[in-house]
Amino acid sequence: MTEESAKGKLTLSGKSTLTLKNLNKTPAADGKKVVQVEVRKKRILNQTAQATPKKEIDEATAQKLKLLAEAKEHDAKRRQEEEIRNAQRQKLQEERAKAQQEKEDAEKAKAKAEADAKAAAEKTKKDAEAAKKQAAAEKTAPKAAPKNEGVEHRLKKSKEDYDDEDDDEENYHKKGKKSAVVEKHVMTREETFEQERKKIQKRSFEPQRRNNKINLNAYMNSDDDDDYGYGAPRHHFKKKQPKPVQVQAPQEKIIKEVIIPETITVQELANRMAEKSADVIKRLMSLGVMATINQAIDADTAQIVVEDMGHKFKRVADSDVEEGLTGPADTEADLKPRAPIVTVMGHVDHGKTSLLDALRETNVAAKEAGGITQHIGAYQIKVANGQKITFIDTPGHEAFSEMRARGAKVTDIVVLVVAANDGIMPQTVEAIRHAQAAEVPIVVAINKIDLPGADPLRVKTELLQYGIGVEEMGGECLCAEVSAKKRINIDKLVEAILLQAEMLDLKANPNHAAEGAVIEAKMEKGRGSVATVLVQRGTLHVGDILIAGKEWGRVRAMFNEHGRKVSEAEPATPVEVLGLQGTPMAGDTFVVVKDETQAKEVTGYRIRKERDAKLVKSAKSAMEQMMDKIKSGESKHLSVIIKADVQGSIEALEGTLKKLSNDEVSVQILHSAVGPISESDITLAKASDAFVIGFNVRANAQARDMAHRDGVDIRYYSIIYNVVDDVKKALEGMLTPELREKILGYAQIRSVFNITGVGKVAGCMITEGMVKRGAKIRLLRDNVVIHDGNLGQLKRYKDDVKEVKEGYECGMSFENYNDIQVNDSIECYEVEEIAKTL
Repeated sequence: MTEESAKGKLTLSGKSTLTLKNLNKTPAADGKKVVQVEVRKKRILNQTAQATPKKEIDEATAQKLKLLAEAKEHDAKRRQEEEIRNAQRQKLQEERAKAQQEKEDAEKAKAKAEADAKAAAEKTKKDAEAAKKQAAAEKTAPKAAPKNEGVEHRLKKSKEDYDDEDDDEENYHKKGKKSAVVEKHVMTREETFEQERKKIQKRSFEPQRRNNKINLNAYMNSDDDDDYGYGAPRHHFKKKQPKPVQVQAPQEKIIKEVIIPETITVQELANRMAEKSADVIKRLMSLGVMATINQAIDADTAQIVVEDMGHKFKRVADSDVEEGLTGPADTEADLKPRAPIVTVMGHVDHGKTSLLDALRETNVAAKEAGGITQHIGAYQIKVANGQKITFIDTPGHEAFSEMRARGAKVTDIVVLVVAANDGIMPQTVEAIRHAQAAEVPIVVAINKIDLPGADPLRVKTELLQYGIGVEEMGGECLCAEVSAKKRINIDKLVEAILLQAEMLDLKANPNHAAEGAVIEAKMEKGRGSVATVLVQRGTLHVGDILIAGKEWGRVRAMFNEHGRKVSEAEPATPVEVLGLQGTPMAGDTFVVVKDETQAKEVTGYRIRKERDAKLVKSAKSAMEQMMDKIKSGESKHLSVIIKADVQGSIEALEGTLKKLSNDEVSVQILHSAVGPISESDITLAKASDAFVIGFNVRANAQARDMAHRDGVDIRYYSIIYNVVDDVKKALEGMLTPELREKILGYAQIRSVFNITGVGKVAGCMITEGMVKRGAKIRLLRDNVVIHDGNLGQLKRYKDDVKEVKEGYECGMSFENYNDIQVNDSIECYEVEEIAKTL
């Protein structure tokens, strides 16, 4: 160790070395020296440890070590991801701080520029005032000699050329002072020329500097000063300051709640997420879905896309568009009394419309064809005490039952009109049944008491058979004996209706979106679709958007029963509404919605629902389709509708047809009546998959058209035995046929051939009967059946034949079977279907 190295190192006990780093030459403040010591230790490898044999690790331990290593790797990866996120977060904060600092610097620079501009403007103003004072002083100064005018002008001009880079008014004042000095000392021509030469020489080789300001032209190119011409005026342009660039901070992503229906287009999904359509298409492509911007995707795929893009989702069904249409339930405080809604029902020509005419004191019946009501009408009357009653006049019970079937509970009270001279008639019974099914209270009006054969007591007694007991008979139903033509006891009927309404305590909320039912709808020329509606809840206004069944529209105008325009309709008020897009069905409910979008969604859903229902339900109603249905085992009864000319024929037909029924099949008579075949018969036949029997009657034109359109079979007869024969044949076709085997013949296998592509072929001799192609066969080995199947091919020599008779040889192959041997027997047979008879 040299002396110099010894100064920097110190060895302790030969095992460690202390190295003295660069010593601080300058002593410390307290006069002490600072020494840095580096300690290095020697490591000695144990040679015996290397020779230690490796221990074998079992599989369980290896698995545990693998799991530990994976856990450590996962932990390290998680830490690395956390560090990356922290770094990105810190970088984003630094960028935001930098953008804020740049914004503040730009604002400061803008404020400074405004202050400088303001100071320059003040200075310019002061200089202008000084120039005015100097000009006034020059006017008062004595004029110089005429002979020196030329020299002074040249000197002044050269001075201005020399000072062309100075645009301050202060230099102008200096020029004025120098010119005043020149006026005192007049120079000769030689002195003036020499002075101008020196100035031109100086301008050519020296950059001009005045008042610590640099001439821009001289700075950029000092040799081009003479390009402007000697003494030419200079134009100075102020450099336009660039606008400060404001760095926009990155906006945070807005998380939206996306409503996902059962199907949605890519464009609509992107709009609801406020994302680009291209990004949504890329995400779909990554999921393996190739869709364009206008294609529809299912709800599950849309949900995955919404979740991947960081938004929330809400699944809805198509039927959800109808939720909340009716609004919240009314409270007791919102309800107010309303007028009762009364339906007038009864048998044909018992005076329903005449009674309503007496109540309204208008002649409605005379305006209708033959005095029979041809359409549904809704009217409102005001009685003497100021109370209102709404009446619905129906052309029979069909419309009432149809509206009730559609879910529209329109009626509060049913007025059952019974003629005192006729008593209870078939349609009267049907009206009673429909009213009882709807659970509506009945008020009995016994009409035509002014006729000679009137017997109100008989009517009241007959009503007891159908569960209607009037108050006189100890029942609960109110009753009034009236005469519509002579206006007898009309006030008693009104009192009975008002009393029944008071017992029902009818109320509705007028301060609500209008709801109600469609009484009738029609298409009129010049007016479009006209619907008679009855408001049941809320108030209907002109301009409201309403949905009626599958149709919607904006209320353009409303008319009352007198044809006068009204602007609003309160509960229990019937009005005619104009403005619907189409014609709704009688009995459809209507409701007012907020906007057209909701109306289109609801009606679109209802149209799709009806179309799907029609596609699912096949209209098999003709006789041939019905027979196919019966043969497939779906139906074991034959439905018929009987219309005849007299009641005796109906009774005879019913008795004869019922005798044809047995335990397996039966005849079901849905309806039987006297009279021609009408549209209602066709409607019932279509709904029940029945056929119509017309005995000595015919169908009208409308019924024929409907039957042809709906596929309903109508059969006309005049002899009762023909009806029985046809119905008997139809019932026999419904019976399950009997299956019976017929043995055709036997054959014996003499040899077996293996043919490529075909399999095994048996060379046979027909020993009994014959063998047909397409028949069934049984393979017998030692008189035991080992196979039962179909015959595949039948050939004689190389030709296909239809049959081979006894005594001839042939080749046969079996379908899907090759286990044949020599001396096996073949039994050929066919199955026959034998129809059963009644």
